[in-house]
Amino acid sequence: MFTLDSDNDFGMELRAAVVEELQDLMKENSKIIALEADLGSASKWIDISKSTPKQFINVGISEANMVGVAAGLSLTGFTPFIHTFGPFATRRVLDQIYMSGAYSKNTINIYGSDPGFTAGHNGGTHTTWEDIAVLRSIPDVVICDAADAVQMKWIIKEFSMLKGIHYVRGNRKAVKNIYEDGSNFELGKGNLLREGEDYLIIATGQLVSEALEVSQLLLEKGITSDVIDMFTIKPLDRELILERVIGKKKIITIENHSIIGGLGSAVAEVIADNGIGISLQRIGVDSRFGQVGTPKYLQKEFGLTTEKILDQII
Repeated sequence: MFTLDSDNDFGMELRAAVVEELQDLMKENSKIIALEADLGSASKWIDISKSTPKQFINVGISEANMVGVAAGLSLTGFTPFIHTFGPFATRRVLDQIYMSGAYSKNTINIYGSDPGFTAGHNGGTHTTWEDIAVLRSIPDVVICDAADAVQMKWIIKEFSMLKGIHYVRGNRKAVKNIYEDGSNFELGKGNLLREGEDYLIIATGQLVSEALEVSQLLLEKGITSDVIDMFTIKPLDRELILERVIGKKKIITIENHSIIGGLGSAVAEVIADNGIGISLQRIGVDSRFGQVGTPKYLQKEFGLTTEKILDQII
């Protein structure tokens, strides 16, 4: 059961949420190991190296090796969590995740930070619009996009209790809170945050906040909408989509990701598979590379601010 945050203010940094949750879990479970690819200061995982040094490994700038070490730890009964920036946690190590991780039935929990426009001044080399797309094709991989710090902490705890390959993406910095502390979720189940009659809006990650704002602005124009936080993109909550699409005039997906292979594509598959004749508008990034800029500038440049999203809808 979840409760919506009434203030919608900026909450804890997501990297701090990950570290705090991991530190709590590691105190109770000595089998949890945190691995870093020399980004300890950027991710604050250096705090883990101080609080539980025997459960922390910095592999250096060698992400593929980090996945291999994590797979080896899994084979010997440990539960590894690894972190690096989103493109290096997915694209760069794709075959290692496939072969040493999923195909070999190992457990690796992956935090890919700063997806999409949140890469900011790190530029196009550090931007990933396609991390969800490349991982969706691997069997049995669980993929999440955290909407806020409350949800991120819940996801990390949930991952720690499961076997398999689990990926969560999220900004390192603070985002607006959607949920109250103590909220609980269910992997593979979307959260219906608002109900309406006209549109079905499905969003993921920190853009859930923008989706709620867009829904409010549409309401002022006489258009009511459902808003779903689809924080688990794989497995996708097909049942909720099919339930809420009945009677709607349009479906809109919103994501900080390419429109190719991400949330929009996953929803399109549900719509096509079930012969639903309703227009689907996918709002995300349309086949572009990243570039240098502040996250705020890039969010506008790539059309993912509340105002830009609304302009695309009406």
